[in-house]
Amino acid sequence: MVIGPDFSREMKSWEVEEVDALLRAAFKGEEEVELVHRLRQDGAMAVEFVKPWGRRIAGYAALSRMRQPEEWLCLAPVAVWPEFQRGATAPAGQDKRHWQIGRRLVSELVVAAKMREFEKIPAIIVFGQPEFYEKCGFSRARAARLTTPYPLEFTMLAAPGDDVPEETLIYPPAFDAEQSGK
Repeated sequence: MVIGPDFSREMKSWEVEEVDALLRAAFKGEEEVELVHRLRQDGAMAVEFVKPWGRRIAGYAALSRMRQPEEWLCLAPVAVWPEFQRGATAPAGQDKRHWQIGRRLVSELVVAAKMREFEKIPAIIVFGQPEFYEKCGFSRARAARLTTPYPLEFTMLAAPGDDVPEETLIYPPAFDAEQSGK
């Protein structure tokens, strides 16, 4: 019985064009493609993950290095082909949770971070929809004492432990262009 997409893995260098196409489709434009290219060019990209499905990439997630706090990572962007979003491809009678590519991709990253599989990475920050990211293991409560250039109600933290750190977030320079509208 098929239970859904393959496990996430690091993106391969020859998959850049396929990831660019995925980002364009998921976000209906070039902004996220340009963000990812700036992160790579600036040397801020820590690691890029893909979620394979069949012979194509169905999902993508980028972890980039924060300027502050040092060693923290930022999850952005996360993208899934529109036809795969919200478990849309689940066969009749199968649990859609197994087919939710974005949720599985992000949840796998959070579990790895909490288990300290990412050496020397104390935390991952994400800015996005709490309804989605909290189901994947991120916490708004743990981000409550952070100072951020983005609205705090959409800022979440995933990290080992249960502390509520008090830190000022400074994102990679590529996000500066995004904040100012380029």
